[in-house]
Amino acid sequence: MDECTRCLGPTLGWAAQLAKAGLDARVSPYDVTPVQTHILLYLQQHGGQVPQHELAGYLRVRPSTVNGVLDRMEEKGLVRRSISGRDARRRLIHLTEKGAEKQSAFQRSFLDVEEAMVRGFSPEERAALLSLLNRVISNLKEDCKT
Repeated sequence: MDECTRCLGPTLGWAAQLAKAGLDARVSPYDVTPVQTHILLYLQQHGGQVPQHELAGYLRVRPSTVNGVLDRMEEKGLVRRSISGRDARRRLIHLTEKGAEKQSAFQRSFLDVEEAMVRGFSPEERAALLSLLNRVISNLKEDCKT
């Protein structure tokens, strides 16, 4: 057996790349980038409104990167920004009706990719995989703190 096929890190990376490629191919007809789909989904899951800094944390990118993505999304009419309360430096991101419609349209793409990932798995195997991956994530988060 090839030594690389037994390494967890490269195997997880390869699985992530294949999942991303599958999602990219499925959402391309909707005129949104993969990162835009994640933002729209996140907004939908959080009541249609979140602070901009929260998006940067969720996406694990710099605020300037999120700002550029949001500029393009605002131009497309998918989101709008407003000032958060009394602090003009804080921005709230709002899902527009058009953004919600797009999100609903490509939601099936996310589900299709997820189904492809676990094709042939029993419900027990799916649950076990999810549990194990959550433990990996927890372990890696803990490791980052040390």
